Amino acid sequence: MPQSAIDTEHLHRQTGGDHELERELLTLFAQQCVAHLRTIHGSADTQARMDAAHTLKGAARAIGAWQVAQAADRIEHSLGDAEPRLTESALDELALAAAEARAAIARFDCAA
Repeated sequence: MPQSAIDTEHLHRQTGGDHELERELLTLFAQQCVAHLRTIHGSADTQARMDAAHTLKGAARAIGAWQVAQAADRIEHSLGDAEPRLTESALDELALAAAEARAAIARFDCAA
């Protein structure tokens, strides 16, 4: 797994090297992060939280945000347990991974 918050080689393969499409996907992902994190952190509805984590995981995998995908997967599975044991560290891990991905996206956009 790459150390970068966004695996740009994976993203490049996914888009066929279309730089504008890369920018569009990254922008959409950054927006999705905000909405899904809000649900994961603040909703009282466990199913809504699981759905948000699952959707975020898929979006992260599509662009190569592996740390976000891994953290979202951990949260999704924790919430799916009969007795959810969602720890603050899991939520912190996701928030940090998402912040790093969004920072990488901001740098990507500036480099374009």
